[in-house]
Amino acid sequence: MNIAVDVMGGDHAPAEIVHGVLQAAPFINTNLLLVGQPDAIERHLGSLRPTNVEIVPAHEIIEMHEKPLEALRKKKDSSMVVAANLVKEGRAGAMVSAGNTGAATAASLLAWRQIQGIHRPAIGSLIPSRGNGFLLLDAGASPDVDPEHLVEFGVMARAYMEKVEGRENPRVHLLNIGEEEGKGSAFAKQAQKLLSEHSWFAGNIEGKDMFEANVDIVVCDAFVGNIVLKTCEGVAEFMAEMIRSGVPTNKLAQLPYLPMRKVMAPIRKKMDYAEVGGSPLLGLNGVCIIAHGRSNAKAIKNAILMAQRSIDGCLVDTIRATVADELPQG
Repeated sequence: MNIAVDVMGGDHAPAEIVHGVLQAAPFINTNLLLVGQPDAIERHLGSLRPTNVEIVPAHEIIEMHEKPLEALRKKKDSSMVVAANLVKEGRAGAMVSAGNTGAATAASLLAWRQIQGIHRPAIGSLIPSRGNGFLLLDAGASPDVDPEHLVEFGVMARAYMEKVEGRENPRVHLLNIGEEEGKGSAFAKQAQKLLSEHSWFAGNIEGKDMFEANVDIVVCDAFVGNIVLKTCEGVAEFMAEMIRSGVPTNKLAQLPYLPMRKVMAPIRKKMDYAEVGGSPLLGLNGVCIIAHGRSNAKAIKNAILMAQRSIDGCLVDTIRATVADELPQG
């Protein structure tokens, strides 16, 4: 199962996307299909192209500022649409894109459709914590959902964490204003009631407690989830800047701070979004990994490796089987 890479999507495309592909290629046991403008791709590939890298022409680009559905209608030969169609046609088992998130979500949905029994797709974002991190979803795909859909999110997230991240028997929390039963809005109360019917539900969780070591998955609607995600990003950047500004610029004055480098190195790595690579779009009949718009080569490499793990773990088939087993059909 090949992996299609949208080479023209992202703030640093195509250079960083191609460099990420070159870094990932030795670790991939299939072919990488680079979708985009051939001349632009060739310019960055160089003469030492790996044998498992192939160019698939696509001459249009969906820009970050464009309205997703309008762009998809007008640009049938865009790198994003062609990549999604490669999965639809069975020429690829997954696609990776750092382009317009709304367009990547819509292109995947239109090309592949939802898994039977899943009513809304969801974007899962891996957030660092005191443990091995937790998956937050929905982080941006479906802002208007019913309480029943959060149960679907929980089922999909558990399949992802087990098959792709190797988390054994992951448990699901519901993001709420209090951990006690009966807290929150009418939506949250109904979601909590429905989730409680499943043995893997671990109860409500407040935002401040999500970062504890024993948290695997946190579900919410995309409106809340996207605010949480971007707040986390903003706080992380704020703290990093505060630390940087606290260190003197004078080289001699920096000497007392040198021992702190070893202490900060693992923290810096844990907070680096590029170490994760991307976010899986769950609930569709295909694998889509959505990378951050500002992704560098390392982030693209890790997004491709995430796509490979999703294919190897039979993620889509696992979600199908789990949905058929756990959720009422019809």
